[in-house]
Amino acid sequence: MKKTFLTITIAALAFLAGAPTLLYAGATNSPSNSAKTTVKPYPLKYCLVSGEKIGEMGEPVAITYKGQEIKFCCKDCVKDFKKNPDKFLKKLAVEIKKAKK
Repeated sequence: MKKTFLTITIAALAFLAGAPTLLYAGATNSPSNSAKTTVKPYPLKYCLVSGEKIGEMGEPVAITYKGQEIKFCCKDCVKDFKKNPDKFLKKLAVEIKKAKK
């Protein structure tokens, strides 16, 4: 009886050890799924919120919002961006048009 219980316990543990692989096989952040998502690169050399040059205040912070990468000079600017992101996306569109001329 003890051998049977031990065998069943070992088999169950072996099955559960492989379960996370089975559960996450269709995860959305797998390489094949993330390659399908196109993110537009950030075209400016300065922070959209503060106007500071990217990298001047240390390591820049980057986020993706509605398929657009946005780079900031610091975390505080990310907070300001998130208060009214559409305002800054409009500003980005204007700046991109200016750069193309």
